[in-house]
Amino acid sequence: MTGTLVWKLFRDVRWALLVVMVLLCAFQTLWAKITQRIIEELLPAVTPFMRLESLKDVLFKGPGKLMQTLMGGEQIRLDNALDMLSIGYVHPLMLTIFCIWAVGRAAGAISGEIDRGTMELLLAQPIPRWRLIVAHFCVDWLVIPLLCLSLWAGNWLGVWLVGMLSTGPVVDTSKYVDPAVMGPALVNVAALLFAISGFTMWLSARGRFRGKVMGAAVLVTLLQFLVNVIGQLWDLVAPLRPLTVFYYYQPQQIILQNRWTVDVGKFSSGGTALASVPMVAVLFAVGFAGYAAALWTFCRRDLPAPL
Repeated sequence: MTGTLVWKLFRDVRWALLVVMVLLCAFQTLWAKITQRIIEELLPAVTPFMRLESLKDVLFKGPGKLMQTLMGGEQIRLDNALDMLSIGYVHPLMLTIFCIWAVGRAAGAISGEIDRGTMELLLAQPIPRWRLIVAHFCVDWLVIPLLCLSLWAGNWLGVWLVGMLSTGPVVDTSKYVDPAVMGPALVNVAALLFAISGFTMWLSARGRFRGKVMGAAVLVTLLQFLVNVIGQLWDLVAPLRPLTVFYYYQPQQIILQNRWTVDVGKFSSGGTALASVPMVAVLFAVGFAGYAAALWTFCRRDLPAPL
């Protein structure tokens, strides 16, 4: 029975899933072309007249500091193909697509059925409530890897089309990229999607109207994003960053440094951290906690009659 329900839920999202997969793949392909234009055309035309460090000072001075933060910080090198390509994983458009998918699917999982009046029809079948939550959990573990693979496919397609694909054992990351090194970061992408889906599922299990649940989930997600970004620019807000899921989403750190932990308990940019925690484990823990709370809430609540 669970397999049948999972298949039904997967068929319900298959077209939306296909559209999102195409968008993710297309953007990564486009970003590879943007990277190639910057490294092979723009920088060689500018650097004879201005050193790269001076150019960065001009671009990222004042309000430009925000742009540098969104790109991944001061450690990102504009003349390095791998560094530039990694920006595609933290680009605001990518984060927006991730959040739209995770929030949209999870918000309609429970409250959407109640809002449409189809929950009573569904539960009229010999299906316990917990099985519905488990089915949505299984769907997440089915579609999230597909989204991550489409992201990676865009990396391979893009670097191949623009001629940046490394074919030898020695990788010159200033001009050529081996997309295989970006593969491990997909685990971080999957963890972020699962975390957002988890706490949205809990909100969905508590709510009645899909619109209100989606609005609450969008508000919570947006506040976390803003706190994380502002915390990188303002030390007063920095201690709040570990309370957001986006603080633990750092795929560039995995790609460029092979580092899987983040510091917590740091109260200023130059301060000492109290501990380092595995960022992927934290995000998966948030997702599991959200689903556990959704299971507890949905199995104990009274379902309202359809209007």
